[in-house]
Amino acid sequence: MSEKSKSVDTNQKDLIEVKNLVKYFPVRAGLLQRVTAWVQAVDDVSFIVRQGETLGLVGESGCGKTTVGRTMLRLVEPTSGAVAFDGKDILQLRGQALKEIRRDMQIIFQDPYASLDPRLPIGEAVMEGLNIHKIGTPKERFEIMIETLKKVGLEDYHARRYPHEFSGGQRQRIGIARALALRPKFIVCDEPVSALDVSIQSQVLNILNDLQAEFGLTYLFIAHNLSVVEHISNRVAVMYLGKIVELTRREELFRNPLHPYTQALMSAIPVADPHLKRERVILKGDVPSPLNPPKGCRFHPRCPIAVEQCSHEEPVFREVGADHWVACWMVK
Repeated sequence: MSEKSKSVDTNQKDLIEVKNLVKYFPVRAGLLQRVTAWVQAVDDVSFIVRQGETLGLVGESGCGKTTVGRTMLRLVEPTSGAVAFDGKDILQLRGQALKEIRRDMQIIFQDPYASLDPRLPIGEAVMEGLNIHKIGTPKERFEIMIETLKKVGLEDYHARRYPHEFSGGQRQRIGIARALALRPKFIVCDEPVSALDVSIQSQVLNILNDLQAEFGLTYLFIAHNLSVVEHISNRVAVMYLGKIVELTRREELFRNPLHPYTQALMSAIPVADPHLKRERVILKGDVPSPLNPPKGCRFHPRCPIAVEQCSHEEPVFREVGADHWVACWMVK
């Protein structure tokens, strides 16, 4: 992987502000399909994304990472909360106003093959957004499509081919090109390299870095691989069971993780030197169900340092250091 500085100016403008975002999914049962329970996928999540940065969002499978990203783009409608993009609450927009702001907010899906229409040549797939928003003439749209394919390492003759004719890495490049075609300000990267070989992962990450530098893009990078997150992120948010438990600068998080769940994740990162041993933190039990999350701190049934307060009082997500936020009673 190419090395590049991922420092970010804390005085940068806040491009996106997420406030108290909640998304519950209904569970229906019986002949009349009545709602019998709610899956609390995202529960009172708040954070900001600064212009030009990459915010990594990490956590175990099922913790709500993807739901956060999709709800921010209104691919999934939230239960409550607010998402301000460039000062506009996108959850209140309708019709043409919503269509216009969606030009600036795109997504790269985890499975590039499932997100592409197998009957559509990839050139037409990349131009689809340009056609919907009626950008330029047909000739100009074609030229933008060819230029965008070349930006991600593909050639103009690839435009006539179909998704099944490409490898997994090439299909993910197509997904990046499709998100880039409208020249957005913000892209949700939903585990874009998790299904790829390690050698291909580095190529795709370097493409994302290069495009960010060239176009001034802002990323929400969703992943469960901490090594990938360390390479590409400026700041990192850690999620557990629908809530953010820690958020800070990348360097600070990997140097000084404060939340016990973050510490457990860090202890699982492989060490390159076989002579070095990292003390592994083994969490007891399984992840609780989001249908019936624990009272108080949601992590307390598995936490090695939990006290009585943790079991009945939910910790406040507060700033404990310079731009270092934690939700834990035991962190002072």
